[in-house]
Amino acid sequence: MIKLPRLGLALLAGFSLSGLSSLAAAAPAPAAWPTLPIRLVVPYPPGGSSDIIARAISTQLGAALKQTVIVDNRPGASGNMGADAVAKSTDGHTLLLCDVGALAIAPSVYTKLPFDPTKDLRGVTMLAYSPHLLVVHPGVPANNLSELVALSKTRPLNFAVTALGSAPHLAGVAVEQGSGAKWTYIPYKGGAQSVADTMAGQTDLTMNGMLATLPHVQSGKLKVLAVSKGTRVPLLASVPTVAEQGLKGFESGTWQGVLAPASMPPAVLARLNAVLTEIIRSPEVRERLVSQGAEVRTMTTAEFASFFDAERKRWAQVVAKGGVKLD
Repeated sequence: MIKLPRLGLALLAGFSLSGLSSLAAAAPAPAAWPTLPIRLVVPYPPGGSSDIIARAISTQLGAALKQTVIVDNRPGASGNMGADAVAKSTDGHTLLLCDVGALAIAPSVYTKLPFDPTKDLRGVTMLAYSPHLLVVHPGVPANNLSELVALSKTRPLNFAVTALGSAPHLAGVAVEQGSGAKWTYIPYKGGAQSVADTMAGQTDLTMNGMLATLPHVQSGKLKVLAVSKGTRVPLLASVPTVAEQGLKGFESGTWQGVLAPASMPPAVLARLNAVLTEIIRSPEVRERLVSQGAEVRTMTTAEFASFFDAERKRWAQVVAKGGVKLD
């Protein structure tokens, strides 16, 4: 039984890794690399935000590197199983594409991790950001956060979370504690499954990245009550933010980025950063992501490192204050 404590409201899922400031001056990657197909590990089931982005960039990445790119979904242990596999890979051709916010949170939340994200992985680049959407099954008789809170005090509500200890989970706890709502958390292996069960009525509500959730809102299979961004988003201009509905300063979301094992040569990381930045900024990919509510956000390897380090420390403070710990 996991007790979910009170947390603060300032939530912005993010990430950073240390020790990469020298990459800006790195020499070009060896001409021979890559010599094998690239394995792009997504540590969640198909259909979530990370999987959508991985498949959106895989063809162009393969063309740029002149190698096949294989998207490898490895769900389990709240994303830590796939991340561990990449951290321990030695073939020099395995990468991780994940919700970097979850990876920044993991060292503080989990009492036992088989790898150390700060030592065993290196950030390549950030790719995209999308705010969380607070959505409910259409049959839930609530049209805003206030009505949802009132409903939660009259009957049990099940809240689907992408994984225990994830950024959407902590965001849900913060909304619950900040609003006085009451619900029970039901854990899944990824965002796609939590959204699917909410659409099916197996759970009542969820918070998930806009990229993977917006199409189901547009189809009418989910009802959106709030957006977890500082300001309203153009694609859902009539939907108020969580902050507008009483939780002042509330903001959360998911960051998707690419990481590599710590053993990856700096020159290869620099080349990957340049290639991935060009691909994610290409009109084809950018338009596809923007149309679903994601924002293209790229960083140099050094910026990524600073960002992850800051986020890891910030999340550690939030988790320590709330007392969240998982085995």
